[in-house]
Amino acid sequence: MSADDLKGYYRSRAPEYDQVYAKPERQQDLRAIEAWLPTVFAGKRVLEVACGTGYWTQFIAPAASGVLAVDSSPETMRIAATRPGVANVQFVEGDAYRLPEAGTPFEAAFAGFWISHVPRQRVEGFLVGLRARLAHGATVVLLDNRFVPGSSTPIAETDADGNTYQQRPLADGSTHRVLKNFPAESQVRTWLEDGAAGVTWHEWEHYWAVEYTVG
Repeated sequence: MSADDLKGYYRSRAPEYDQVYAKPERQQDLRAIEAWLPTVFAGKRVLEVACGTGYWTQFIAPAASGVLAVDSSPETMRIAATRPGVANVQFVEGDAYRLPEAGTPFEAAFAGFWISHVPRQRVEGFLVGLRARLAHGATVVLLDNRFVPGSSTPIAETDADGNTYQQRPLADGSTHRVLKNFPAESQVRTWLEDGAAGVTWHEWEHYWAVEYTVG
């Protein structure tokens, strides 16, 4: 799946994207994460990567001193801009692999449900590019899904590099082949061996997060 294919999928999915947050079995996890994230970013200037419809932006922004939220899809960002509490957010259309410069390095970064869409062979490059936009000692949180049978969309195939793919239907009747990886904690820690300090793993039934500082 190319970056353009992924962009097209999320543009088409924008009106129905937030349905994933309505799954009954995920509500307890979501409430816990929604309460936790603002404490991590309180008072910090935050770079949010792949903000999508701004579901997480609305919890981060009121606690942060400011947020630059980047996404490749104007359709999802139009929804994000209507969220409560986002007055201090600048929404920018951009590429997660070529993050915009904003003068002073950011004090924190958040990427929710993005790293799972990064091909394994591009993870290192993405993390290096992210680190280049952050101040020394900046706080980073990567949040993503665990694979939970019965709740997660089944894996349809695995490629030669170990990337996994799902077949995702949309309300318009189309079906999309979407790259979605589910890395283990050990794999994520390996990705962060260079340039990360104070790595802390958080885990819920349906989600995981890794929190670290830029060393």
